[in-house]
Amino acid sequence: MARILVLTPDLLFGSGLLGALVAGGHSAILCSDADALAAEASGASLVIVDLTDSVEERSAILTEARDAGLLDGVKALGYYSHVDPESRDLGLKAGIEQVVPRSRMHREPTALVDALLAD
Repeated sequence: MARILVLTPDLLFGSGLLGALVAGGHSAILCSDADALAAEASGASLVIVDLTDSVEERSAILTEARDAGLLDGVKALGYYSHVDPESRDLGLKAGIEQVVPRSRMHREPTALVDALLAD
């Protein structure tokens, strides 16, 4: 069981992800901003980052948390709107290990998480 943080302001989509991840045997926590991410970072195995809006802001939150040592060794998985491929590129430049379309994150969140954690 991995401890997963979901960084998103979208409570509806985020709650759906949490439910799927918990059903898949993981512990998942919704973080809507930098303060929540920092408060929950201890013991995390993975951060899922919503890049559908404000990609620069969320990438900066992740980068700052990593620079502060809060997410040492923690992988990141991002998702973006398929109509905005620039967000994918910005997420990868920010150090997110894997970035997938939001539709794929919706369909297979546990499989994506398990595969990234196995690497």
